[in-house]
Amino acid sequence: MTVSGEARRVQGWRKYRLQRGLGRLLLYAVLLAGAAIMLLPFFWMFSTSFKTLADAMAIPPVWIPSPFVAENYVRAWHAAPFARYFFNSVFISSMTMIGEVITCIFAGFAFAKMNFFGKHVLFMLVLATFMIPGHMLLVPSYVLIRGLGWYDTYWALIMPWVTSAFGIFLMRQFFRTLPDELWDAARMDGCPRLRYVLQIAVPIVRPGIATVALLQFINSWNSFLWVLIMTDSPLMRTIPVGLRFFQMEAGVRYPELMAASAMAIIPIIILFFFAQKHFVRGFARTGVK
Repeated sequence: MTVSGEARRVQGWRKYRLQRGLGRLLLYAVLLAGAAIMLLPFFWMFSTSFKTLADAMAIPPVWIPSPFVAENYVRAWHAAPFARYFFNSVFISSMTMIGEVITCIFAGFAFAKMNFFGKHVLFMLVLATFMIPGHMLLVPSYVLIRGLGWYDTYWALIMPWVTSAFGIFLMRQFFRTLPDELWDAARMDGCPRLRYVLQIAVPIVRPGIATVALLQFINSWNSFLWVLIMTDSPLMRTIPVGLRFFQMEAGVRYPELMAASAMAIIPIIILFFFAQKHFVRGFARTGVK
């Protein structure tokens, strides 16, 4: 009976491992299929950027370019003032990212760890801005920017985006995970509040800061409608708006257009690979270090 019971346990364990292996295999197959579907447009973009115009327009589609035409990237760069578009995108995205990180750190810490009159009401008002569609604010924002004399300047593209309700909320959640004993110990050692925030609290919540910075950089880099409305001269265009005018100025030549699009997303891909560790940790661990 003992041998038979042991055999049944072994057989049950093998069956469990087989079912578990088949379940994981099915899960991985679904994930790989989803990843392939998500990556297909990117593959098509990079593939088309090396095609001739005939291959790009061919039906049925040509997946692998033959021959490879690397000159598409050179023609795309010189067909429009792409260097200026690229500089504007990098400068505006970097400035808005730095500004949002600074404002969200201090606002998030204030809402999480400081006590002042009307804190909860003010925080609710900040969260309430989530419910306002951004397109509803375009007209009053345009009037305000015109009134300030910022139209068609970097101020109009940077200053309205140096903070966000989501960034404040996210940093508040991270700072709330810090034990109050840290501040009590720092205060007993004579540490001022500003030094505590910069030297003790900020290093602990680095995943949250990386998350806010990366999301803001991507949002600013991909901004189209705001830049289109708040600027007029070609010197102020960013890459998304530049791609639209790129089609009008250089003609819809898909290989060059795909080459320009590839150059536009490469900086975002590089930035994500450098920041993915903190980015994933920021969402997965919710600020717990």
